[in-house]
Amino acid sequence: MINTLSKSLQIEVTYTINSFIYFLRKIRIFRNMFKDNIYAETNLKKLVGFGVIIFSFLRSLFLKFMYFFIIFIICYKYFFNNFISSFFHIYFVLTILGMFINNQLLSTNKQRYFAICLFNVDGIKYFRSLLFLKIITLTIFNSICIFFFTYYLMSTPNFSYSLMLVIFSLLVRLTGEALNIMFYRKYKYIWYTNTKIYFPIVLTLFGISLLPIIKIYIPIKVMFIITYLFIVFGLLSFIYLLRIEDYKLMYKKLSLVTNAMNSKNEKDYLSQAMVEVKDKDKVINKNLIKNKKGYDFFNTIFFERHREILLRSSRKWAGILLVVYGVLIYLVLTSNKYDNSIFNLLNNHLSMFVLIMLFINRGAIITQAMFYNCDHAMLRYNFYREEDTILSLFKKRLVTVVRVNLIPSIIIGIGNIILLSITKSSLLLIISNFIYIQLLSVFYSTYYLVIYYLLQPFDKNMEVKKVSYSFVNMMVFMIAIIFTGYTIKPIILSILVIVSSLILIISSLILVKRYAPKTFKLN
Repeated sequence: MINTLSKSLQIEVTYTINSFIYFLRKIRIFRNMFKDNIYAETNLKKLVGFGVIIFSFLRSLFLKFMYFFIIFIICYKYFFNNFISSFFHIYFVLTILGMFINNQLLSTNKQRYFAICLFNVDGIKYFRSLLFLKIITLTIFNSICIFFFTYYLMSTPNFSYSLMLVIFSLLVRLTGEALNIMFYRKYKYIWYTNTKIYFPIVLTLFGISLLPIIKIYIPIKVMFIITYLFIVFGLLSFIYLLRIEDYKLMYKKLSLVTNAMNSKNEKDYLSQAMVEVKDKDKVINKNLIKNKKGYDFFNTIFFERHREILLRSSRKWAGILLVVYGVLIYLVLTSNKYDNSIFNLLNNHLSMFVLIMLFINRGAIITQAMFYNCDHAMLRYNFYREEDTILSLFKKRLVTVVRVNLIPSIIIGIGNIILLSITKSSLLLIISNFIYIQLLSVFYSTYYLVIYYLLQPFDKNMEVKKVSYSFVNMMVFMIAIIFTGYTIKPIILSILVIVSSLILIISSLILVKRYAPKTFKLN
């Protein structure tokens, strides 16, 4: 098994190194420096391979650390009075949620395809080596992060609580992997492709993780009881996973050549399914395009054909938000003890909506739909990349993207108005709150569209090929997290968002006109 693990890691590292060299040779500065024989330089590859392993380890540790850090900041900022209880509660519930959304043993990628299908590595040994590698890395990363946050930052004296979370995290992951494989064996597809099962589970657990907002926490005793149950589930799952002998057959069914070679994993094909047009949407109401001309006509046809795609995700979020605000309004109306908490949340911690609105905004999915169903074909023609064409279409699309994203933002705005009215807040606070939420939606809608035009990250398979695109999104996400840590008055926040939105819209029009003809192209 150790030899199999060594071979699989060697394949993965070699693939990563060759991909990195290929990437460098695409850059003009290194084009003449690296010749074809660079791929045969074993000493250089050993050096780079060592760096790749260290970087991969540090990257995984950093991502795990950021996961804990986000939970830590949220609890410290919003649930300080019950800081430790809220931290354990949120992490505990999100760990159970990860059992359904973070299964990796059946995920497909190029490296596994090379090992199993091309190099014919023993499927049983490969699966077991992969299983033990996941167990070791998960235990190491969780142990480092959990003990760091619970001892160094939280000064929690009870060692058993931290150890419980480490063990619980491992057992839940094993249980989730086993259930995922059982589900596939019975139904021949992965469970997160079934929205009727997947989304209700995810939304329910996510809602439970938010219970500290209304000062409800899972008692530590209950956590220990659930952990004891998962000891049984985890051990049974581990035995079940060790007895799997048809992993190669399952993998080959999941990973057709086109899937493995053209996609990072099967989730990319799910993202494509999110932007595919149904036959019934291809019929356009002639009254809608009767008086349209030019690119207004072109844009109207596109968005009418893709109305279901564009509105589907916004409608789902609208439904979720209606339930959330319905529960909050019910709690405020039936009990006075929630009035102060709600008022404090919407008055002193309004900056948290900077992160919430970024998460809710559908700009990323809309730009995927634009590229997959329109731009990837039209960009082959030079006229589509002319300055006037790009700017005209950008303006039309911006209006439509803003309208789509206003669906969930208006519900948030109205929900906040009702809650603030019940808690007898001032009219100025209510108005500034509503304006603030709507302009945040406009800001993020503009942001996603402008970086799409200026960075155009997708290739024909909808994979993100530009590091700059991922980097910009990561930086915006980090800024949003940092911003939530500040307490700013609603009126000042509204002014900041108004100014920021105006600056972004004006600058985006200038930047798109000037640079998009060069950057908006096929990768």
